[in-house]
Amino acid sequence: MTITESLVKTAAPAPRKIRRAIAELLAPLEQIAATSPNLVANHDAQFEMDGESYELPRYLFVGPRGGDTPIRVGIFAGIHGDEPEGVHALVQFIKLLEAKPELATGYYLSFYPVCNPTGFEDNTRHSRAGKDLNREFWRNTAEPEVRLLQAELISRSFQGIISLHTDDTSDGFYGFAHGATLTKSLIAPALSAAEKFLPRDVRPVIDGFPARNGIIRHAYEGILNAPPKIRPRPFEIILETPAAPPEYLKELAFVSALQTILLEYNKFIAYAPNL
Repeated sequence: MTITESLVKTAAPAPRKIRRAIAELLAPLEQIAATSPNLVANHDAQFEMDGESYELPRYLFVGPRGGDTPIRVGIFAGIHGDEPEGVHALVQFIKLLEAKPELATGYYLSFYPVCNPTGFEDNTRHSRAGKDLNREFWRNTAEPEVRLLQAELISRSFQGIISLHTDDTSDGFYGFAHGATLTKSLIAPALSAAEKFLPRDVRPVIDGFPARNGIIRHAYEGILNAPPKIRPRPFEIILETPAAPPEYLKELAFVSALQTILLEYNKFIAYAPNL
């Protein structure tokens, strides 16, 4: 037996890839939903991948009554499985709302903390099927996660859509603003709020798009957004944190930005009848 053959025969087996535990991540939300008058967990959105059953986690937070019609906002994270910052931030944000439900006065907030369950488990940008799910929306996709999310976007008729992402090529916090004309008026104070914890990315070109003061008005095709034909258009905001800073600062920046968007949109709704 040669030395090479001996090494091959005695080499230890390749270590099993460790998957992130989604159930462990969401356990605090399940505990809250079990007794909370505000938070409802929904486990009905399921799909199969490689013979395994998966769930698209969904939570609804019903804020105190604040008007005749609740404001419906969808908040999404984890569409790229290797961007856990937004996922953890949503868990923290829901905890904050449970402690201070008045922050959600007038809102029905639909939370989708892990939009790419297999990618999150594997710590990969793509799903286990090898797809970048954030390029598949409204393109007759066969990807089950996207089809489930599209059904939510259609049925919920959101007035606002917020997505959380991480950019490992940026040193600062920034955002995409599209949809309703008031969107820029919401994202500007949100970035200012996040700036208390992280610097803003003020480059004139970010992620290949022209940017001004950390705000981008364009976006990639196929991203998670409202159904193409829906009118009026909801406000649509994508918040991007840099990857390098400590986790707690990224979470604080996201939570502060989210809280600010809710506050500013509530102001707009209150003032709208007088415009």
